[in-house]
Amino acid sequence: MRRMPTVKDVAEQAGVSVGTVSRVLSGETSVKPSLRERVNDAIAVLGYRPNVTARALRTSRTEVIGLIVPDITNPFFAQLAASVESAARERSHTVMLASSHNDPEAERHHILAFLDRSVCGIIVAASSGRSDLPLELPVPIVSLDRRFGNYALVSTNHAQAASLMAEHLYVLGHRRIAYIAGPPDTEAARVRREGFIKRLAELGKTAGPADVTILEGKFDYDSGERIARELLSLPPADRPTAIAAASDQQAIGALRAARDLTIDVPRKLSIAGFDDIALAKLVVPRLTTVRQPVEKLAARAVEFLFDQPVLPMDEMIDGSLVVRDSTGPAISMKPDEIRKQHRKRPDDVAANKE
Repeated sequence: MRRMPTVKDVAEQAGVSVGTVSRVLSGETSVKPSLRERVNDAIAVLGYRPNVTARALRTSRTEVIGLIVPDITNPFFAQLAASVESAARERSHTVMLASSHNDPEAERHHILAFLDRSVCGIIVAASSGRSDLPLELPVPIVSLDRRFGNYALVSTNHAQAASLMAEHLYVLGHRRIAYIAGPPDTEAARVRREGFIKRLAELGKTAGPADVTILEGKFDYDSGERIARELLSLPPADRPTAIAAASDQQAIGALRAARDLTIDVPRKLSIAGFDDIALAKLVVPRLTTVRQPVEKLAARAVEFLFDQPVLPMDEMIDGSLVVRDSTGPAISMKPDEIRKQHRKRPDDVAANKE
């Protein structure tokens, strides 16, 4: 097996001292450009790779950022992780990823494991808002998307973003609106819900109030489908004309329920989500949603780590509305259509499943 080249080998190849090679590797600007070029050429010829473990022993740090997400199977967090990795790579750092599976104890375990591995900083998209860790730790910690304890947070302005969806549905004429909220133990879910309701209340003061139904679930497909099926099984005169969801996964689940119940989207029912995951523009009909600025969020979270030791304040970045095919004007059903829906039996509905 071929022996791995060492710093000494690089020095001999370049015709410089070991100290010069070390200064080039550490990025010191005092090294003459001609010497730096010779060292880099030797590194390329030999295929030399720095010993990260040895460097960590000397500096008590690695060029690695720890990232914890609550659910790596959630497309939004997969996109967020990819963006964090890209932002870290621009600073010549790598990312060590862990999923807490929405378990605060697993989350704490991952943080301690990262500290044992001498990461240079940790980014946490929290499973809940709680943390019993002290603020003063050997490395900086930043909350991303979901607040983690009292650590600084980088997130979408969830209230502003949710208000965009509320206004969109209201302007389309919807007055019977259902909102599928996320888990109440997450700040993001609570703020989205409050922003949505507040905007509808503001609009209702001038153009007539909306009748809003709030139901809570997880941020996943199953919750959206289950809750939407419950809502859409009501008599047509009572069920909502629009469903807004706190996540695209919930909204896509609601699309499935509407399809199973043969309810046309968006002619008879508008459905909207939150996040703008990649799947949102692939489902049929394509999903109207609120886009979270994932790349900006990731970049700022990484910057926060490198802004230390000055503790940054929370930073909220506005979301944007993406209007696609799943929302449309509210249309009242005709009497004969209502009677037809009343006559439809549950077994008829079940037969429409794929």
